[in-house]
Amino acid sequence: MLKTVGMTDDATLLAAARADAAWVVDLRRRLHRRPEVGLHLPQTQAIVLEALADLPVEVTTGTSTSSVVGVLRGARSGPTYLLRGDMDALPLQEDTGLDFASEIPGAMHACGHDTHVAMLLGAARLLAERREEIAGQVVLMVQPGEEGHHGARYMLDEGLLDAVPGAPVSGAFAIHISTAFPTGTVNVRPGPLMAAADHFRITLQGAGGHASTPHVTADPVPVAAEIVLALQAMVTRRVDVFDPAVVTVGHIAAGTTNNIIPATAFLEGTIRTLSAQRRADVVARVQRVAEKVAEAHDLTAVFERVEGYPVTVNDAVVAGQVEARAAALLGTEAAVPMPDPLMGAEDFSYVLERVPGAMAFLGACPPDLEPGSSPGNHSNLVVFDEDALPAGTALYARMALAALSG
Repeated sequence: MLKTVGMTDDATLLAAARADAAWVVDLRRRLHRRPEVGLHLPQTQAIVLEALADLPVEVTTGTSTSSVVGVLRGARSGPTYLLRGDMDALPLQEDTGLDFASEIPGAMHACGHDTHVAMLLGAARLLAERREEIAGQVVLMVQPGEEGHHGARYMLDEGLLDAVPGAPVSGAFAIHISTAFPTGTVNVRPGPLMAAADHFRITLQGAGGHASTPHVTADPVPVAAEIVLALQAMVTRRVDVFDPAVVTVGHIAAGTTNNIIPATAFLEGTIRTLSAQRRADVVARVQRVAEKVAEAHDLTAVFERVEGYPVTVNDAVVAGQVEARAAALLGTEAAVPMPDPLMGAEDFSYVLERVPGAMAFLGACPPDLEPGSSPGNHSNLVVFDEDALPAGTALYARMALAALSG
């Protein structure tokens, strides 16, 4: 029989994460200074590979992106568990004034992906020291292109879930940092955690002319305005409040000057939903509203949908495990059930469509600010409290150790 190896207790694991905090913070700051945007992040990838070089981790890199996949094998055979950290930045000029602020004009780690990578690789260090406790394999998913570029989907297409032949990934966990929650809290819920996000474009074709004779034109400007209002009425009157949707028109363009009625107008926006059924329904309704309102005014509307990320759905059992393990690791007050999902979107959703797993939000609000009112993710002023990083590092490691305890 295989010898049963005891698992590191929570207090010891957290203490180890705190002892390694300087390394994690230094790595985070190195990444923060040199942000890269999109799917191809050569400098970021090089820093990740350097951090993994001294660990017993089998590393492969992506062919279509700058992704990194690491496999850490335990002392005994068993299943495969995935931990994910995303590493791309946003096209945003940083104005935080931090002494480690972005050195790249127009790029910033404003969504905390630098902290995700640092915590994940910190967890890899903890796990490497505890390989005797692991029955199976840990896959480290370090992905580019989360910010709208479908990086997780590229990694899945390249065989991420089969990184260990004969032992496909059977569970997954990810952390997302946020200033919306108090530092060190772990916020999680079963079921939908984040929304599906679709981008739509509507091009109205009418007939232009002189602004003094609108009756001989087909003016797209008031029709564009009517479509915006009709979409708001559609959401409030045709969408069940218990399976909600958000439809926002964020961009309208038409015309060149005051006395010319343009021939065309353009609208674009986003659709956020929390179920596949509602997603399909609302996309169809937005198209119908655009086309029928345009037709009522003798215009035509061309509707285009750009499919975004699916709903991020936490497995109920795994979400419960995250809450319980966070409570044991960090204290019961640090494990906070989320009453409602968020309408942001996340491409970890692609992984959760394939394997049972969960994502949790790690609170990192600076101590001199209030959660929810401090600059948040995607703000050029956002600052994350680095005191939260040991909690995230330890939680990543605990989730893998518990899943692979044999």
